[in-house]
Amino acid sequence: MGYSAMIDPGAVALSHEEVQRYSRHLIMPEVGMAGQKKLKAASVLLIGAGGLGSPLAMYLAAAGVGRIGLVDYDVVDYTNLQRQIIHGTKDVGRSKLESAKARILDINPHVQVDAYPVPLTSANALEIFAPYDVIIDGTDNFPTRYLTNDACVLLGKPNVYGSIFRFEGQASVFYAAEGPCYRCLFPEPPPPGLVPSCAEGGVLGVLPGTIGAIQATEAIKLILGQGEPLIGRLLLYDALAMEFNEVRLRKSPNCPICGDQPTLTELIDYEQFCGMPAHDHSLYTSAQANGDAVPAITPVALKERLDAGDDLLILDVREPHEWEIANLSDLGARLIPMGEVAARMHELDTAQEIVVQCRSGGRSADVIRELQQHGFKKLLNLEGGINRWAREVDPSLPVY
Repeated sequence: MGYSAMIDPGAVALSHEEVQRYSRHLIMPEVGMAGQKKLKAASVLLIGAGGLGSPLAMYLAAAGVGRIGLVDYDVVDYTNLQRQIIHGTKDVGRSKLESAKARILDINPHVQVDAYPVPLTSANALEIFAPYDVIIDGTDNFPTRYLTNDACVLLGKPNVYGSIFRFEGQASVFYAAEGPCYRCLFPEPPPPGLVPSCAEGGVLGVLPGTIGAIQATEAIKLILGQGEPLIGRLLLYDALAMEFNEVRLRKSPNCPICGDQPTLTELIDYEQFCGMPAHDHSLYTSAQANGDAVPAITPVALKERLDAGDDLLILDVREPHEWEIANLSDLGARLIPMGEVAARMHELDTAQEIVVQCRSGGRSADVIRELQQHGFKKLLNLEGGINRWAREVDPSLPVY
């Protein structure tokens, strides 16, 4: 493995304070003074300062990586605190980059922190990636994963990949110079709406800590030139079974960006390619992402119609455990989980006006599209779901 040869420690020196700080590294022959100087000379870019970005940023800073870049434009929300451990309760409402930078510098003031408070796009990715030795993908959506992969291939940089969902995680190193890239494994994205995000499906709070620590380990190994990186290997982790498995990956000769005859020579429109937005914290529904907007109603407008005595059925398509968190049963809401709608369609009246509702508006839009194909016409999507209802109409309900 020759990647670390690209990182020249040059005239980098360690102060007496740094020698003491990194002493447990320095006494390891695999690291030593030479390796610690490589870490100080190295630069790593983190895409996302959330679940995976939190342990990544903290461990890389503690390890002595000299320059850490962070790309994120979100703010800290209460729902982040269960897993995004770089942020605290006092940071709610604060820029994630400001919060993360403060924590990194508290861990290690010798680190240079570069903040990019912008969405990562095809227009800026190559410029942002260019100064960094290693790129680490801590994103939670397919458009940004494909964008990150393609930019890394075009620039010849390693992409340390990780993903999480509920109790399961994956990690690999996609480095086209020595092995397959992300597109070799996943030539096409899944259909929109097929794979729910963590915001819709949930994630065990400690899971990003496990996968993020693995990603940080891989980045440090690449910088030091030690061990066997996860190039050509996909590590699968099941937290419930406490089990790791490995899948061997091969470089695809037909890969459109790293294959024998690449057809992709520049970055493309990745939201269009994936048929979904790159930002799942917005109220952007999957139906809007497909250019197939469904009829909708705001929570305030729904409240006005209900107060006026209009005959409306509120159809909640969330899961039973979500219903227990908050529901509109006092307004006559009826629960039919999304996965059961097709089999229970006969329970609904096509003549009645139905307001379909979920957590934030994505699943309900998909259900409306399905019902429309079976002759239902009087359908409205509750914009923003029950969370927006709680914010704008009934603050006695919790937001989750």
